Formats: sequence, structure tokens, C-alpha cells
Amino acid sequence: MTETRAVVAPAQGKPVEVVTIEVPPPGPGEAVVRVQACGVCHTDLHYRAGGINDEFPFLLGHEAAGLVEAVGTEVDDLAEGDFVVLNWRAVCGVCRACRRGWPWYCFDTHNATQPMTLQDGTPLSPALGIGAFAERTLVHSGQCTKVDPAARPAVAGLLGCGVMAGVGSAINTGQVTRGDAVAVIGCGGVGAGAVAGAHLAGAAKTIAVDTDPTKLDWAMELGATHTVNANEADTVDAVREHTNGNGANVVIEAVGRPETYTQAFYARDLAGTVVLVGVPTPAMQLQLPFLDVFARGGALKSSWYGDCLPNRDFPMLVDLHQQGRLPLEKFVSEEIALDEVEQAFTKMERGDVLRSVVML
Repeated sequence: MTETRAVVAPAQGKPVEVVTIEVPPPGPGEAVVRVQACGVCHTDLHYRAGGINDEFPFLLGHEAAGLVEAVGTEVDDLAEGDFVVLNWRAVCGVCRACRRGWPWYCFDTHNATQPMTLQDGTPLSPALGIGAFAERTLVHSGQCTKVDPAARPAVAGLLGCGVMAGVGSAINTGQVTRGDAVAVIGCGGVGAGAVAGAHLAGAAKTIAVDTDPTKLDWAMELGATHTVNANEADTVDAVREHTNGNGANVVIEAVGRPETYTQAFYARDLAGTVVLVGVPTPAMQLQLPFLDVFARGGALKSSWYGDCLPNRDFPMLVDLHQQGRLPLEKFVSEEIALDEVEQAFTKMERGDVLRSVVML
């Protein structure tokens, strides 16, 4: 066992604590990673609030990059010192989705089987099977994606969740292409990633929609061509105004609410695509006129993790960043220490930051 400092959510609604945990040596198919940077994501906040499940205590953190420190048996594609971005969808290769050639939908993704624990032996539940607000973490080897080691950890690690979800919702799920008009409703971390993805894919117009002027400014820095403050204008009317009255070819909903999804549905062009990447809560219900669903045609899609395949997408996006074509550094609002995570949650809730990144 190796002792390491980590951020743990002890119980629902309670502030996080920095404690010493025990990390076992890697077993078959596992790896220990020395974490260098980890982004503070809304999902971590949901874990702390009990919004994911009640399997406390949680070891938080999952948007991470670091160096492989040790590997277990049956691992032949990783070595000590490899620079990796951690992912939470290590595909199995044998489920029905993988066999059909759709590994990004893998229904049986891998995690480490051994638990990390508190010093008294209490097992920890790692956020999204990762738990990277820690100096070291234990993961399945398939959760380690090797990328260009010249990339800064604070930037590369953001691909582990929110930025990848956003970029992928545009490129992979929405299949944005050259000349498209794209609207993104909700411009937090995921929505900002969608804006960047649409710009990267060659969209002619990218319309950013939010109620927060600061987030709209961030969207402009990441490639938006137009902005809509939803407190000041009707979203559907504004998107149509910017698209010659037609609506957008692809509308990406990054909020996860029935009201904004309905706006997305009506803000798209005929035969256009709606992509839901915002995560609804279990009690939410959606109502749409059934005839409109038929008559407007097109596609209504959900985007899981940006429909990414980590070993395909992470290296590609890091390379594009290194070439200056994907400004991942603009997502990093601040770099903080491990004991500043609770304050980072407060800043996130206020909308003060796009991403706080814990540096270790």
C-alpha cells in the first residue's frame, strides 16, 4: 500500500476533506498513475451533493493527466513514465456495441477492481472510476490514454471529461462540417467545448446562447461568431435571425433542461440535428407535439462523453492543440492546490470560472 493525499467527500452535502488514503499496488490489468493535474468538474460537485448515488465516501476528481508510476500483470501497452490522460470509458472490446464497431457506446467499460481506502480500511468510491484529486490513483490500464508528453498536464487533462464531451458533441455526435450553422445553448465548460469543436470542424456560424455575459465572452474567445443573451432575447427567434430565418443545422443543448431542449428543437433548421449533451435530472419530463417531431424531420441525438473513443480522440486533440488549432489553454481559468477544491466548487457555482485545475 502507498499512502497519498487526496480529496474525499465524506457524506452528502458536507464539505470535502483532504485526507491520507491508501493506494494498493496495481493488480492484473491495472495501473497506478501519479497525477500531475486534475480539472474541477460539475460532476464532482454532483458526487459531493449525492446527485450521482449515495456510495459515500467518494474520492473525487476525474479530469486528469499524469505519469504512469507502476503497472500490473497483463498490461503490455503501458510503461512506467508514460504521460497519459485518464478516461472513464475504457472499452471492453467484446460487448455487443464493441462487436458492432461502435466502441464509443461500450456497455461494459473497465475500472480497477481493487479499492482504494481510507487509512481505517473504509473503501472509497472513485468519481467515474478514476478518483484523481489525489497525488496517486489506481485505474484500469485501459483508462490510461497516452498523448504527446510535450503537452502541459493542466491542459491535456481537461480532455478527460467536460471539454471532450463538448468537442465530441459537435464533431462526433452532431457531425458538424464545413459551412454549417451551429447553435450552442449553455456555454459552461461543456458548452464552451462544443463551441470550440464547431469552430474546429469549420462551421460558418457558431451562435453561443447563455444568460451569463461572461460565458458568452468566453465562447467568443473559443470561436463563436455570434452570441445571444437569453435574458434579453428569445433564443429561437435570435438563432433564426442569425441564420436567414432558417434555424441552425446543428443545435447543441448543453444545459440539460426541458425548456432549453425545447428551444433547441425549434431553433434548428428543417431536417437539422439536435444534440443533447447536458445531463437532465431523473425527475425531468419532456413534452413536444408529436406531429412536430415528425414534421421537422432530422435527428434528435444524445451525446455520451462526446461519443469519443479516447485512444483515437485524445491524442488527435492534443496534437491539434500543440499545433495551435485548438486553444485548450483558454479553458483554464486558474491553477489551484489540492486543498482549494472546496473554494473552487463555490467559484464554479457562481460562474466565476470556466475550469479550475488542481496542480499536484
